[in-house]
Amino acid sequence: MSTPPTATSSSTVCVAHTSTAASADGLTGDEARRRLATSGPNAIPDTSANPLRMALEKFWAPVPWMLEAAIVLQCALGKFVEAGIIAGLLVFNAALGLFQESRAQATLAALKSRLALTASVRRDGTWLTIPAAELVLGDVVKLSLGGVVAADMRLISGGVLLDQSMLTGESVPIEAGVDAQTFAGALVRRGEAVAVVTATGALTKFGRTAELVRTAHVVSSQQKAVLRVVRNLGAFNGLVIAMLVVYAYFLKMPIAEIVPLVLTAVLASIPVALPATFTLAAALGARELAKRGVLPTRLSAVDEAATMGVLCADKTGTLTRNALAVATVWPMPDFDKQRVLTLAALASADGGQDPVDGAIRVAASNNGVSDVPTLIKFTPFDPTKKMSEAIATDSAGGTQRIVKGAFTWVAGLAEPSQTADAAANELEGQGFRVLAVAAGSGAALKLAGLVALSDPPRSDSAALVTELHGLGVRTLMVTGDAAATAAVVARAVGLDGATCPPGPIPEGLQPTAFAVFAGVLPEDKYKLVKQFQAGGQIVGMCGDGANDAPALRQAQIGIAVSTANDVAKSAAGMVLTEPGLGGIVAAVKEGRVTFQRILTYTLNSIIKKVVAVLFLVLGLIMTGHAILNPLLMVIVMITGDFLAMSLTTDNVQPSKFPNAWCIGNLTIVGVLLGVCLLTFCVGVLAIGKFEMALGSDELRTVAFVVLVFGSQAMLYAIRERQHIWGSRPSLWLVVSSVADIVIASTLAIGGIAMTPLPVSIVAGVLAAAAAFALVMGLVKVPVFAHFRVA
Repeated sequence: MSTPPTATSSSTVCVAHTSTAASADGLTGDEARRRLATSGPNAIPDTSANPLRMALEKFWAPVPWMLEAAIVLQCALGKFVEAGIIAGLLVFNAALGLFQESRAQATLAALKSRLALTASVRRDGTWLTIPAAELVLGDVVKLSLGGVVAADMRLISGGVLLDQSMLTGESVPIEAGVDAQTFAGALVRRGEAVAVVTATGALTKFGRTAELVRTAHVVSSQQKAVLRVVRNLGAFNGLVIAMLVVYAYFLKMPIAEIVPLVLTAVLASIPVALPATFTLAAALGARELAKRGVLPTRLSAVDEAATMGVLCADKTGTLTRNALAVATVWPMPDFDKQRVLTLAALASADGGQDPVDGAIRVAASNNGVSDVPTLIKFTPFDPTKKMSEAIATDSAGGTQRIVKGAFTWVAGLAEPSQTADAAANELEGQGFRVLAVAAGSGAALKLAGLVALSDPPRSDSAALVTELHGLGVRTLMVTGDAAATAAVVARAVGLDGATCPPGPIPEGLQPTAFAVFAGVLPEDKYKLVKQFQAGGQIVGMCGDGANDAPALRQAQIGIAVSTANDVAKSAAGMVLTEPGLGGIVAAVKEGRVTFQRILTYTLNSIIKKVVAVLFLVLGLIMTGHAILNPLLMVIVMITGDFLAMSLTTDNVQPSKFPNAWCIGNLTIVGVLLGVCLLTFCVGVLAIGKFEMALGSDELRTVAFVVLVFGSQAMLYAIRERQHIWGSRPSLWLVVSSVADIVIASTLAIGGIAMTPLPVSIVAGVLAAAAAFALVMGLVKVPVFAHFRVA
């Protein structure tokens, strides 16, 4: 098997270190201590952030600023209960942010746990067992069966079978002999070797992976959406509030009246429950996904699944089983497939950790050959000879010598065969690992056949790729394995497209350029994700190993499959808890349901915040007094903003293609529909003042009632993207709406915190709001279609 690209690249990185001389006796104790003092321990540096600083940062952002300003104004006016309510929400949002950031530290902790705890090292001519953290550059280390490689090393004697799939993405273990490079965290599956340390700690391949994980960061589209909504509302309402203050001053209102008016306007402009609604909607989506075998580790990943347009899927263990299997058997003349497998199984170790021997024995056990020769002696795989041997007796009592191993070595022991050479070249060109089997008496061996092994695709991978394509998600294979092997798997799972040439990732790369990226290092996967993101793509990354961790962390939605190690799981935003990849499709569909719910709430919030502030201005112009006070606005927030969070349970239709947060369009739609709601509210207020001649206190109650009822009417008008009767609202939404209306009606009729109104007026406003909802259900359809709100 050719040396994988990952090993070559890493050897290049460590050239500076391999120049260190290594004697058979290893280092002296004094030299080792000197090097340890100079280079530091063989460990990933602790980069944990200060918890206090992390906590304080959660209170320094646009949404917290607006909430904090409201708290200060409430306290200045002695409204401590209202201030306490807002402060509680502020603390809740900060706590949630801290929890999310802890995931990066968990990833680093998992990376550290993968490293070996001890190592067998030669010091002062004696073999010692020391903590792996005390290894230094130039140490001579023994690698044994079942051990974990403790640092990056170069083999100087012996040979081992190394499983590096979790580090490099290679689909099969590699045979490592003298001068081969191995990396910290690799597993020794067979053999024994002596190696010299070429890199430790942060300079190892593992250390560089950990550094990429630590620095990987992407602002979720959810966070961007909240910030842009707050920015737009802040800019618009800030300007309106300034005009309100100027007009109040022009009317020569006393400061004692202007301050409450300003506080009311500030409260009206804060989307106080918006972050909490995002969180609640994602939490409900996460609960549904958990029932389908998908565990979100970051709530924002639920929303991100809706916007994902590109999925970068690792090959080994993700699209494939990460388990070797016999793909095909090519028998030579006088042999059949069953006989070739039977002979190969006799020359394979029974049990142990060698996946090649295990795959051959499993395939042979399914053949049901009756006259299996009796094994007399088995010689394990010899890395220098590249083969294993067996001596067996057949049913006639004759003795056979059977060898199995690398084609070039086994073929050299038998008669030359151009047919075998051509078959081996063809199979290797298709990405298979090819072994040869020969049998005969003594030195007279005859080539029996070829056995081709591969890591087969999962049974559901092809269906997954097809279904994701139907949902508008482009799937790409990104693997550290060889291009030929990757291409075979890509064709099997339906990934049609070109394979990216080896070398650095091209600049300005688009997802449509290639379908397969092979031979890539962990940092290449990380760079590929970042480059797609720079092009405006919402990227998902699916993987299972430590080599995938940086890209899993950087992607908007990192997905770890059920067989993933702890490093990949802690870096990912979602973990599939059941075998197979069907959970990804479930995540996309549930994410789009969650997105539609959040979209409706966000649009509803924009409409209400724009209307509330403008209503204060027009109400002041119309009546010469503030039509709402801070207490009434807090009641509107509680009965409106918080009860409207029931939208997170509403029945919605997921979109057929990836969603996107088009906040600009959403803001325009919010303003247009807000103008309609404002017209309705001002019209009712005008009827109360000019037709019914209500006093200023009664008009304040009318303003409160029409704002609550009108907002409920608008909510039902916009919850469906098409006609208002398109789907039935959820039970919780109906209950919350009834509660909102009952609370507002009871307060208005009973005169609680406001001047009472007759039942007839309250009922009339409610009836008008119902008619307004029907009208807006028709008006919003062309508006949604024009600005692509879907």
